[in-house]
Amino acid sequence: MTLRRAFAVIATGAALWAGAAAGESDPASAARAASAQLEQAALDLQGAKAARDRVHALTETVRAYEAGLAAMRDGLRRAATRETMLAHRLRAREGEIAQLIGVLLTIETAPPPVRMLHPQGPLGSARSGMILAEVTPALNTRAERLRHDLEEVHTLRLLQQSAARTLEQGLAGVQEARTGLSQAIADRTDLPRRFAEDPVRTAILISSTETLDGFASGLSQIAAGGEIADSQADISASKGQIALPVQGVLLHKAGEADAAGVTRSGLVVAARPRALVTSPTPATIRYRGPLLDLGNVIILEPQPDTLFILSGLAEVYGEAGQVIPEDTPVGLMGGAVPENGAILSLSGDGTGTERSETLYIEVREGGSPVDPETWFRTDKDG
Repeated sequence: MTLRRAFAVIATGAALWAGAAAGESDPASAARAASAQLEQAALDLQGAKAARDRVHALTETVRAYEAGLAAMRDGLRRAATRETMLAHRLRAREGEIAQLIGVLLTIETAPPPVRMLHPQGPLGSARSGMILAEVTPALNTRAERLRHDLEEVHTLRLLQQSAARTLEQGLAGVQEARTGLSQAIADRTDLPRRFAEDPVRTAILISSTETLDGFASGLSQIAAGGEIADSQADISASKGQIALPVQGVLLHKAGEADAAGVTRSGLVVAARPRALVTSPTPATIRYRGPLLDLGNVIILEPQPDTLFILSGLAEVYGEAGQVIPEDTPVGLMGGAVPENGAILSLSGDGTGTERSETLYIEVREGGSPVDPETWFRTDKDG
């Protein structure tokens, strides 16, 4: 390889690498930040155990863990992608790097008198010296970039290895927080009630209806004595701006056919296994429990003649008749939380397949379904 050719290769490679580096973020920093989130969540969990409002404190702790685990998953995915890209780039340029090193070794080991000889005489020697003066700094720059890439590959590999313990602690912590939250909700006695549920009337209503529409229409029958206190609640000012009750991705809008060709009146949201579901507004729990073929269902009444129906939960919290504040946990999604190794194996999977659970959200006004997007904000990916 001639010196001119060597210089051209170096310059081209340096430009390509500089452009690539300019458009890349730092996945290692993202993973470290996620690790810090999980460590803070562990501290929050210890504080929540002694908090006056344990339900609120544990709710925030579960969310902190969920956010930290999601960020860790994303950080590891980016780290693995970055490491693979760097490894491919280094392998692809092995031959060129070897040739450049050979040129440099030839230049450095040649005795001084030989360097002064050139077929074109002193002028040729001068030109060669000028080319060499240009090549050497570029070669040093290229060598520095190679060193940086090799160090980054090493750092990313160590980071992914150390993430195993952090993930293990995070998964254990979020499970402890969920268990504590469930118990704290069961122990709560300070919530007002609009009615006391009659289990017999509820069972009769369930057995006598075959559709969600029929059950929702007969909800007034489940109260003991048939009496449900009036409510003056009004959330109409929040219409169209209410956050979804679970962090997830909108799969199907109202009226859209799913993979089986079935259309429904509500939204279908994909969420991660065991994700926390909360009441999007202050509301009365009108029903909670298994219903028809919908799995566990919780029906919330945020204002008179308006119902938010959430189905597909594995666990439901609270009791029918309770008036709960906004953001109160009402249940957990189903599914098995991936084991430590499974999360690490997802580090290269950016398809979103980890959101394997679905929450169905239906809104009814005056006894009829309406488009939930008239109430809920769905433009944000959680």
